[in-house]
Amino acid sequence: MPPTKISTKRTARTLAGTAPVDENRVKTLHLYESALKLMQQHKYEQAHAAFDKMLASSPGDLADRIRMYINACVQQSTKSKASFATPEERYDYAISLLNDGQYHDAQEHLTGILKSNANADYAFYGLALLSSMTGDGQKCLEHLTEAIRLNTQNRIQARSDSDFQDMADDPRFTELLYPEA
Repeated sequence: MPPTKISTKRTARTLAGTAPVDENRVKTLHLYESALKLMQQHKYEQAHAAFDKMLASSPGDLADRIRMYINACVQQSTKSKASFATPEERYDYAISLLNDGQYHDAQEHLTGILKSNANADYAFYGLALLSSMTGDGQKCLEHLTEAIRLNTQNRIQARSDSDFQDMADDPRFTELLYPEA
């Protein structure tokens, strides 16, 4: 007697019998997963478009969740395109991105500040922090040197800033912070 082949896929059962496979639901769930992955990658505009596309044809139990994610995408998109009253507000936002590990976005904001004001010492300081945190010692030194050149108070600030801990063993960093030693 040949062995019985057991199917690992089972169709859902109901009291009335076996439920038919809803191809629309399967397709929507696949799109839903794809859109969630886009959100996780911080691609909010693409995720928003994907959620919008599936909202009209989605089953009712998913529609509320899809609307919730659409709102989250809109909020995140507007946050990343936020307008700032002052360059200092933009700097604060860039530092919050930096602390959140969103290095590319933080860099865009910091370089944006420098495009409108090439003498913004705090933006150079922020780029020095970013470079330190991402392991680019040479860029860190270049940016910090410029920040100190523009405002000597940045030297004092950097001495106690724990975000430069990865640079502490670099003699060039020590020389920059303690030139009188």
